[in-house]
Amino acid sequence: MYTASTAILEALVEAGVEYLFANFGSDHPGLIEAIAQARAEKRPCPKVITAPTEMVAMSAAHGFAQVRGRAQAVLVHVDCGTQALGGAVHNAAKGRAPVLIIAGMSPATQEGEARGSRNEFIQWIQDVPDQRGLVRGYVRYENEIRVGANAKQIVHRALQFAHSAPNGPVYVTAPREVLESEVPRVTIDTKQWQPVAPSGLNADAAREIAGALAAAEHPLIVTSYLGRSAPAVQELVAFAEQLGVGVIESVPNHVNFPTTHPCYLGVQWNERRQNEALARADVVLVIDSDVPWISAVNRPAAGACIIHIDADPLKQQMPLWYIGATLQCQAEAALALPQIRAALEEFATDPERIARRHQHLAAEHDAWQVAVTTREQPRAELTAEYLVACIRDAIGEDAIVVSESVTNFHVVSQHMRRTKPGTLFSSGGGSLGYNGGAAFGIKLAKPDALVVAICGDGSYLFSQPSTVHWLARAYQAPFLHVVLNNGGWRAPRQAVLSVHPDGIAARAPNIDIHFPEPPDYSAIAAAAGGAHPETVRSVAEVKPALERALRAIRNERRAAVIDAHVQ
Repeated sequence: MYTASTAILEALVEAGVEYLFANFGSDHPGLIEAIAQARAEKRPCPKVITAPTEMVAMSAAHGFAQVRGRAQAVLVHVDCGTQALGGAVHNAAKGRAPVLIIAGMSPATQEGEARGSRNEFIQWIQDVPDQRGLVRGYVRYENEIRVGANAKQIVHRALQFAHSAPNGPVYVTAPREVLESEVPRVTIDTKQWQPVAPSGLNADAAREIAGALAAAEHPLIVTSYLGRSAPAVQELVAFAEQLGVGVIESVPNHVNFPTTHPCYLGVQWNERRQNEALARADVVLVIDSDVPWISAVNRPAAGACIIHIDADPLKQQMPLWYIGATLQCQAEAALALPQIRAALEEFATDPERIARRHQHLAAEHDAWQVAVTTREQPRAELTAEYLVACIRDAIGEDAIVVSESVTNFHVVSQHMRRTKPGTLFSSGGGSLGYNGGAAFGIKLAKPDALVVAICGDGSYLFSQPSTVHWLARAYQAPFLHVVLNNGGWRAPRQAVLSVHPDGIAARAPNIDIHFPEPPDYSAIAAAAGGAHPETVRSVAEVKPALERALRAIRNERRAAVIDAHVQ
């Protein structure tokens, strides 16, 4: 038989999808049969990764897309599987990660009218009025395959949306009878299904931006996810060097700029203070950032000129968003930056001014480096800063780091001191639990790379570590998982202090956010996936534990978990 399910699998192969992260259900017999048929006939088919939980499956596809730039497929079961994707869909949407989600639907018939008609009681219970509505606010495209004859076209159309800026997840559903239906073969010319070509600036905008930056005394660039494109990072470095412009990362999702470069001025996060470089800037160019600053506590000077470049400058999925920009441009950074540099030829740049900028930036960068180095020195108690510095030295510059360390987010961003694009990722969203699945997905995408996930104890539990480490062993994708264990959820306490600094909760010893009898985090991974377990509580234990953990990954081909009790 050649069915709609066969056509869907062929479409995935045509589109370059390598993995199908699958949580099979009773709505998938057609797909299961088509996969078995492809294997029996030795036809190409995506490799199936059996994912016991949907959140991990989606996070794995998210991580894969971050390092390879291509959507992988996630297969889930009707409305229940879709809901179980939960926060992972939010993360992929906010992190601009292309992922194709395929969900079955309850059969549309109940009297045996077609192959696949209802034959289990849950098929009435799982038939809901608007299954696609569960994810409509988060996906770039959603549709139902109503007839099998155009299943291929719908898959390719969905992937066009996923890979067009702004990138993101897409969602396609089909009832069981449609997946079972026999259809004619359709030949696809993949050249006709390419994503929308990226766009640059118009000439007038490029000249306006170039003029403003050339005339500025203290220009500044703020970015968060420009580093999703390695060429964009190279362009930003050349741009900063030519003009003497400082670069700040605001809640970075990627390596946007080498942290050792003299133009680099550090990371800002949820700090309750004004960033001095931002306050001093007379021209601020925001490129690829959702939250360039938090205006209640940290913002540019009142008279500063703010210019904004982004693939989605209106932030169409954010109901409340504005930064006071007088010029907003829809463009890709890798195209916009060289256009601005070319436009600078029309303006007379003052060499002395550029030299002053570079001198000032070098001094600011050196001061930042000294502060970071000071904070990561060993103390009497184990600090997150010291631990992250030890991880950095142990893993080297080429290792890929996944960060979901929540209240220590800025610690990882600063003290990892990454210099190469594609070596540090966060989810880009706000739903915890991305870290383990993403590390697994990245390891599948880069099997020769050393992958390290750094997370808090709360986000470790959110990541469903038993599933993560079962997958790591089952599919031979070992990585290092480091838990910054501070005994509970510190983020809610920080939130309380920011709103009620003198309240009763601020003084209370217990506000129900601590884990007084915490799980044995490394033992969870050891039991579920044979991971190498380590627990460290002191400075002296850190480096030997890292050596043993890395040896287990490299020599024994098994994951390792370090449960680090930090101050």
